[in-house]
Amino acid sequence: MFQTFLVQPIYNVFVFLVGVMPQGDVGLAIIAITLIIRALFYPTFASQIRTQIGMQAAQKEIDEINKKYKDDPKVRAERTMALFRERGIRPFSSILTIIVQIPVFLALYWAFFQTRLPELATGLLYSFVPVPEAVSIIFFGLMDLTATGNILLASLVAILQYLVAHLSLARVDAPAGDLAPERAAAHNMQKQMMLYFLPALMGITSYFLPSAAGLYFAASGVFSLGQEFLIRRQLAHKR
Repeated sequence: MFQTFLVQPIYNVFVFLVGVMPQGDVGLAIIAITLIIRALFYPTFASQIRTQIGMQAAQKEIDEINKKYKDDPKVRAERTMALFRERGIRPFSSILTIIVQIPVFLALYWAFFQTRLPELATGLLYSFVPVPEAVSIIFFGLMDLTATGNILLASLVAILQYLVAHLSLARVDAPAGDLAPERAAAHNMQKQMMLYFLPALMGITSYFLPSAAGLYFAASGVFSLGQEFLIRRQLAHKR
């Protein structure tokens, strides 16, 4: 089922894009399919950002509820959910965004690597998707997308992830003095993880995986920055 309803459609889109790219450039096809996927997930991405902003704006009230009803978990949960409904906050949107993207990334990974590019799994192609005349795994004639150990690409991925995290934190971050003491330590730990650990992890992962994965992560980072600025602009116009 996973292959039929997710892997095969994504693989066909990928092969189709390879066929329309100059000289069958797989790198350009990866960037194009990343853009398509980011566009499809834009509504959930935007909802996640609005939820983060709403949670930050309501944090003082949440802290007050937690303090007032600390000995009554049921009432505390009811009052918190009532506050979320009042503010239009969807607390599980971030988790939903991650959950939906995991199978998509797994399908992309299969499409890029398990078919041993430049070979194609023609048995998976739909009848209306032609087999590309050329399949080039050398991105712009400079980078072998099946090779590992690309330190420049890995560094670029880490830098882009840092910028994405930095902008995200700048959008919703609160001064340490505005947080309840019991939340300050956890907040700072989360901030350090987002700013340093996650970019480092993405960079190391990109270094050891084929360069096609690094290119996908880099393209995702660029599109994330673009979506961030777009949503910020939309929210600014609504104020």
